[in-house]
Amino acid sequence: MSILGFAIIGCGNIAPFHAEALKNVSGANLVSVCDINYDKAVQLAERYDAEAYYNYHMMLMNKAVDVVIVCLPSSMHEDFAVQAAEAGKHVIIEKPLDISLTKCDAIISACERNNVKLSVIFPCRFKDAAMVLMNAVNKGRFGRITIADVQVKWFRSQEYYDTAGWRGTWEYDGGGALMNQSIHYIDLLQSYMGQVDSVYAYCDTLARKIEVEDTAVAVLKFKNGAMATIQGATSTYPGLDVRIGIHGTDGSAILNGESLEVWEFKEMSHEDTVLKRSLQNTSSSGAKDPTAFIDFKGHQYQIEDMIDAIKNNREPKVNGHEGRKSVAIISAIYESARTGKMVKL
Repeated sequence: MSILGFAIIGCGNIAPFHAEALKNVSGANLVSVCDINYDKAVQLAERYDAEAYYNYHMMLMNKAVDVVIVCLPSSMHEDFAVQAAEAGKHVIIEKPLDISLTKCDAIISACERNNVKLSVIFPCRFKDAAMVLMNAVNKGRFGRITIADVQVKWFRSQEYYDTAGWRGTWEYDGGGALMNQSIHYIDLLQSYMGQVDSVYAYCDTLARKIEVEDTAVAVLKFKNGAMATIQGATSTYPGLDVRIGIHGTDGSAILNGESLEVWEFKEMSHEDTVLKRSLQNTSSSGAKDPTAFIDFKGHQYQIEDMIDAIKNNREPKVNGHEGRKSVAIISAIYESARTGKMVKL
């Protein structure tokens, strides 16, 4: 098992990022790709010297495939992930894990039942500034964390939604500015802050002709007593970099894009000064362009983590239970917005 064989199901916009990541991982080989649009599968397969499939069941029968990467519309994740698990394949899924907790739980259960590993793609966790912030949280540098905020004020045109029929629908996308875009940073927020206790939220469709929200605001209360706000939108021209703020009794940090805009603690060292300088004026954002903030490095790190998890029989860093957490938060936000009531998690 020195080199693991990978397959990709779904050859849309995100699939090439996985293929490029696999190309740069020494312990991985892209064996096959599959799409109901066979021409798309052939194009991707030819580019990366893989085998193209139209039939998913046939691809799962390929003994050279050890891991299946699911790159399909969000609501289709459960069906294809469960089939992969039942075929004895390890599973990597693009965010979200799926669009409902019932479907998320079915995926987790299938992978556990079949003794295969499950990882959910959240590449923002592996970016330099995000990891620096997590390290500070783990070391207790903020003291007692009291308040936090996430602002995802992005822009998506009507054309963005119109060019893919599944986008902006409850059935396939599972939501809008929160479930599709802001979920990356809601995941980061909960990884820093811990378990959410309750939410109260407003969601609306103010700028686009879509079923789901393009503008949302939520207030969160955490089990540890801390509070936070989430602003998520695809209705804000021209689209701004994400801002994440973590504040406590002993320090504050604000990320603007991937730049450390604020990095102040009661006890500061020379290392802090160097660190802040090294992570200033760096930006890579999907604020305007859906793929601009994505490079394959985050995917590469998660694929490498999956390979190590398989070889050492441990859980991936972002396993199914971790991937479920952001879906639970967003589902509660949607319920609060629908009912006008606070929702307990």
